[in-house]
Amino acid sequence: NGRKICYNEYKSYLRSMASQNGNSLHFDNSSPFVNFGTDAAHHGSDPDKWDFKPIVPPISLSTTFKQPAPGQPPVYDYSRAGNPTRTAFEECIAKLEGGKYCVATSSGLAATMLLVNTLKAGDHILCCDDVYGGTNRYFNRVVSNFGIEITMCDPTDLEKFKSNLRDNTTMIWIETPTNPTMKICDIAGVVEIVKKRYEGKQVPKVIADNTFSTPYFQRPLELGADCSINSVTKYINGHTDVVMGVISTNDKEFYDKLTFLIMAVGPCPSPFDCYLALRGVRTLHLRMRQHETNSLAVGRWLEKHPRVSKVIHPGLPSHPQHELAKRQMKGFSGMLSFIIDGGKEEATLFLQSLKIFALAESLGGYESLAELPSVMTHASVPPEQRKLIGISDSLIRLSVGIEEPEDLIADLDRAFNIVYKK
Repeated sequence: NGRKICYNEYKSYLRSMASQNGNSLHFDNSSPFVNFGTDAAHHGSDPDKWDFKPIVPPISLSTTFKQPAPGQPPVYDYSRAGNPTRTAFEECIAKLEGGKYCVATSSGLAATMLLVNTLKAGDHILCCDDVYGGTNRYFNRVVSNFGIEITMCDPTDLEKFKSNLRDNTTMIWIETPTNPTMKICDIAGVVEIVKKRYEGKQVPKVIADNTFSTPYFQRPLELGADCSINSVTKYINGHTDVVMGVISTNDKEFYDKLTFLIMAVGPCPSPFDCYLALRGVRTLHLRMRQHETNSLAVGRWLEKHPRVSKVIHPGLPSHPQHELAKRQMKGFSGMLSFIIDGGKEEATLFLQSLKIFALAESLGGYESLAELPSVMTHASVPPEQRKLIGISDSLIRLSVGIEEPEDLIADLDRAFNIVYKK
């Protein structure tokens, strides 16, 4: 009860801040997932797992484990197939995602690769058109070479999405919010379409990339997705010092396929990275609250700036899918994009003039980052496709960190003044 009262006070504060700016925040029809902070702090780390009762799970660096008899490992046999530190992290993430099972991988793209390895030549992947640049590159320049067909279309148009389903479609890949144009994909809507289209047949797996939202704000599994995938590198670890990925699911048969592929293909994370990521996720709920507060403050300020033609943040009423975002998500992360007056020259000078925001790729760390997707994270996306989905040379993406919001706004203001010589 004490935790709930404290969070209700926090929600009231956010609402008052929003009302002062003429906006509304989504906290009216739902609360954060029950016991999330407690689960984040404790799950997977029961001291009774080990004889010496450690509060913090130990880092098990051993690559192999002694067996009492040939072919009879007590739990683990070889660290590629499983590791105590990795298991603790996987248990925690599965709990936070509202799932039963989790597989940790050596990167977010390794998780993507693992999922694609469940397919075969002749299969078809239907993917939303605006995705992480690495996903786009992997699908269209690697996966397509192995006889797997790829179709990309706008996820906000469910009828168009439905029309691109084929008899050989075996995987639906959605990302919500999308990177970097922040589209919202109706997860439950997609799941319903897929189930109806393939009733009585083999139903394609619906994969939802949850990296921008994290399980703190969105649980794709509870909306019907078969798997939720996260780049741990981003918000879940949150400290810009680990490269990892995770896949969560409730499907035991599919989980068994993934664990086989981890052993057979080998994209497993190191025990030390698992330890760091587990330490990072302990504070996920605290960090995400501040990311949300800061990004909304920055977004509202940008909306009023005369040199900004558009701000894209699903938490702002100006977002075309704001109502869907409120229904599907429990809140919003630190991600937003905006369009600056001018073109590449102005955007480049703006980014170079920032002092607190670092000009760098990636996102989701405690620190604020800014980048130009057209020449950085999404440079590998063909120019005609970038134009189609709205990734111009004046589109800037921000990963708003947990610094003081007034300092972040002052940093942006200073950069605007340099570019436009106020």
